[in-house]
Formats: sequence, C-alpha cells, structure tokens
Amino acid sequence: MADTRAEVAVRWLKPGAVRLDALPPLALYLHVPWCLRKCPYCDFNSHEIAGGGGRPDAALQAQYVAALIADLDASLPLVWGRPVQSVFIGGGTPSLLEPELIDRLLAAVRARLPLVPGCEVTLEANPGTFERERFAAFRAAGVTRLSIGVQSFDDASLVAIGRVHDAAQARAAVEEAARAFDTFNLDLMYALPGQDLAALARELDTALAYAPPHLSIYHLSLEPNTRFASAPPSGLPDDDLASDMLDLIAERTAASGLARYEVSAFARPGHRCVHNQNYWHFGDYLGLGAGAHGKLSFAERIVRQVRWREPQAYVEHALAGNAVSNEHEVGAAELPFEFMLNALRLKDGFEPALFAQRTGLAPTALEPGLTQALERGLLEHRDGRLAPSVRGFDFLSDLQQLFLAPSRGRSL
Repeated sequence: MADTRAEVAVRWLKPGAVRLDALPPLALYLHVPWCLRKCPYCDFNSHEIAGGGGRPDAALQAQYVAALIADLDASLPLVWGRPVQSVFIGGGTPSLLEPELIDRLLAAVRARLPLVPGCEVTLEANPGTFERERFAAFRAAGVTRLSIGVQSFDDASLVAIGRVHDAAQARAAVEEAARAFDTFNLDLMYALPGQDLAALARELDTALAYAPPHLSIYHLSLEPNTRFASAPPSGLPDDDLASDMLDLIAERTAASGLARYEVSAFARPGHRCVHNQNYWHFGDYLGLGAGAHGKLSFAERIVRQVRWREPQAYVEHALAGNAVSNEHEVGAAELPFEFMLNALRLKDGFEPALFAQRTGLAPTALEPGLTQALERGLLEHRDGRLAPSVRGFDFLSDLQQLFLAPSRGRSL
C-alpha cells in the first residue's frame, strides 16, 4: 500500500544533505490536460478530446476537478501553513472547463490554503475556445490574469502550425481579454514556416496595438516526440534570420514600453508574471493534475514530484489518494545546475545570497561554473547581482551547462 502524504511528509522532514534557514515562496500549479486538437509542435502533456471537437463532457469535467481537489487534500501535509503566492491553471486548454468548475476549484483552493492578499490567479485560454461570456465568468470565479495562446494573427501561419483558431477569433479573444481583465498576457511565436522580417513586423504591429500588459514570445522549436520533430514543416527561417527576428522583437517591444525581463517575457511596469518569476527565483510549487511536476522544499532537502501522466490514470489515482507517480530528492551536487537553469533566464540575474537561501548550499558550490562563465564573458557582476552578459543571454544554454554536476558531464 502506498504511503499517505502525511507519512511522506514525516520522511522528508528527517535529516538531509542541505540546510534551509527558511522555506521559499510557494505557488500552486493546476494542470488541465485536454485540447481541441494536439498542435504538431507541442510537447506538453495535452490530449485531444475523444471524438474531436467540442468540450469534455460535463461528467468528465466534474470528475477531473474532483480529482484535483482530492490531490490537493492529500498533499496538504506537505505544505501546511504555507501561504500561496500565485495560482496558475495551465494545460492543455483550461478554458475548456466550464466557468462554474473553475469557480468550484478556486473555492476549494481558498478553503484549504492561505492565499496572499492580491494573489495572482492565471488561467490559460485559447482563441478557439473563446466566448465573450466565458471570459467574464472566469473573472467572476476569481481569475485575475488571462494568458491567451494567440501564437499568430496571420491565417496562413496559423494553418501552417496547426492551430484550430483563425485570426478573427484571435483578435476577438484579445479584445475581450482587455475588457474583462486588468492584466493579461499574449503568447506569440516567431520563426514560423515562411515567415520573414516583414511578416513578423506585421504580427508585432497587431499585437502591440492592443497594448498588452505582458507579452511572451517563443521561437518555434522542433521538440522531440512531436509531429513536427518527425515531419518538420518547410520554409523555416534559418538561424541568422531567426536572430534578426529576435532583434526586431526586442527593438519593437522596448519602443512600446514593454521591458524584456526574461528570455521570452516582456512586460509593462507592475505586470511581470508573479508565478513565472517564482519558478525563475527557484521558489517552490505544488503541481497538481495529470503529468504535473512540482518542487517542494523542506528544512533539509528539496524534492521533485511528478503526477500520473495519462488523464484517466491520474483521476483514478488521485481519487484513491496516490496521485504522485514518482518523486525524488534533488541531490546537493545537482542543485547548482537546477538553480542556475532557472535564475539565469532573468535578464537582471540574481543576488548571490539567493542561491544559499533557496538551495541551502554555500555560495562556493557555484565557483567552478562561475569562474568559467566570467572568464568566457557569459556572466557579469552588475549592481551587486550576477547576470548574463549580452552574449550570455544569446547563448543561454551554453552558460547554463557550465553549472552541470561533473558526473553529468559538460558538452562544451
């Protein structure tokens, strides 16, 4: 019989390899796994609705939300008394859930965990699921921030990357988000099939005309185990053109008052994503839902968890009180890389003391990688912080790999 979460909590409280003077901030991630259609570039744990089209039936939605709440109940011993800084409902396409179920889910969260005043509650939505009343209903349920997966405002590009919505639906969704929410995010992609600088400029013109408080822009990548990985689309921009595109994005967003604060994130003052910043500052997050990952700290160890991946298996295990498929303690030798993998995504870097606070290790644990990074000009001291240089930001993977544990090797 599997251990209860309370029994697991006792085990994680035993003496370990690190010493944390205080626990980091805690966020909550809730995963909804369904999509209208699986995008050919997507490597997230998302699943097409059986039969295609429409939304998950009411009984399935209700059962899944009940499983999330059961998962939360079972996990409470691991996070007793810790305030939650942010809630992120991601997917998949969470906007497929009925607003009353989002309301039920958030009410259950509030009844079980203390949320900080003004807690950021983000819901991911896709234009293909857009209905004006739904966005207002999500706001009434307690969602404070909407993140819209537009990806493109061009019909041909949307077809080329397999999206289910068209440009008109994208525009309507953004217009309604601006009416219903004080803060919202637009997701865009660049380096799309057949895209050139002029086409990207038109995309930016359209997006920036809505004055989004936050913009996330991602390079189209051919990720393993996706349809595009086995059958890449034709006409993808080469590396030089993609680099020019990123320069254009940086130039145009800055001119519009959006500051780049992370590799792919641009925001107006006061609108940086609290939830994502917690990831990048190596904070904790309780991940609930099919395939969800989590990171939890205890006084003398840091633990990573993964939930059952297949939705029906997750529901069955969560309702039985054992939603976690596997979990492991992060070894002390792995923590420098784990920390830097996140913190170096931030344009302004981090204060060195944060490393000790979040890992429980002495700052000397970073020295081998720091020495190489500084010598190669990938990292620099800036206003009491360690931050990627311009070159380091451009070659971020190379910079991050300098902090791999020796046993895992380095590819440089």
